[in-house]
Amino acid sequence: MPEIGIVGGGIGGLAAAAALRKAGFDPVVYEQAAGFGRVGADINLTPNAVRALDGLGVGEELRETAARPKYRISRTWDTGEETSRLPMGDEAERRYGSPQLTMHRADLLAALERVLPDGVLRLGHKLAGLSTTDRIRLEFGPDQAEADVVVGADGIHSAVRTALFGAEQPEFTGVVAYRAVVPAGAVDVPNRDCFTKWWGPDPDTQLVTFPLNRGADVFVFATTRQTQWRHESWTTPGEVAELRELYRGFHPEARALLDACDSVLKSALYVRDPLPSWSSGCATLLGDACHPMMPFMAQGAGMAIEDGVVLARALAEYPDAEPALKAYQAARLDRTREVQLGSRGNNWLKQGTGSAAADAIYGYDAWRAPV
Repeated sequence: MPEIGIVGGGIGGLAAAAALRKAGFDPVVYEQAAGFGRVGADINLTPNAVRALDGLGVGEELRETAARPKYRISRTWDTGEETSRLPMGDEAERRYGSPQLTMHRADLLAALERVLPDGVLRLGHKLAGLSTTDRIRLEFGPDQAEADVVVGADGIHSAVRTALFGAEQPEFTGVVAYRAVVPAGAVDVPNRDCFTKWWGPDPDTQLVTFPLNRGADVFVFATTRQTQWRHESWTTPGEVAELRELYRGFHPEARALLDACDSVLKSALYVRDPLPSWSSGCATLLGDACHPMMPFMAQGAGMAIEDGVVLARALAEYPDAEPALKAYQAARLDRTREVQLGSRGNNWLKQGTGSAAADAIYGYDAWRAPV
């Protein structure tokens, strides 16, 4: 049984660790942070992601605190015209086997961490270097570790990606995102229990809202072009007045949600082009390390979770690591590239019922897809 080291303890890394444990492996996850807190973003898990998480045994726990949007609605930014409405909630569970869930990222991380035994997650380990002799050596400052297989799940600035394929910088999109949470009772607008996307006057401008905490709160996510702001941190405060001014032309129902915001976080959005290959020898990548994407299809976390499940299945089905990693890459490359590029285009489910387009994304089952 190969020893597997996962670099990065985010959603993809922990999902991969849980899937590998289920497949009979004993992975170790090396995370650079000293601990997890309730920082970062709220998250939209579509049925494909929830189905993968159900297979990891965390779905029921997530359902206890998450919200279940009833519909996925598209509306025009100024007139409020509804251009598409896709049933979610119970209908999504009937159609895809799992519902859509919306929650805080920290709740998902905590649930994944709880299914891992003590000692699997090792905090305070920032990768400084990676080298290969008979095995792969991981250097964490003065500390070192070895593994037969290494998985880079360390995000858009992946140190594993740099070690495998050389240094390069992610591309600033010129788009910034604002995030806020408001109490549902603080605003009286329809569809607070739905995922609603207000399509703006250009592809970079949108306003998305969805319920959190079983509907007690509403999450507000807004993007717009703003080339002078390049701060990437998800914890940088923004200006509420600036947010309201940027969306002053939006429909009154959209503006009412912004008027209810008393604080906001602001971050620049970065991307990379799709990679032609994720693996080198017995090392590979998953999630944002190999396919970071814009948030417009809400599939960043979902693709990382799917990666982790398919990777574990490939390593379990092939006797040797290199062919297993090639099979994993072959199974995932086209799907993630399509979603990565589609997220940049930002036209998905803008018009009509969108059932066929939704089926292609939401109907994917990482536990049954060919490997």
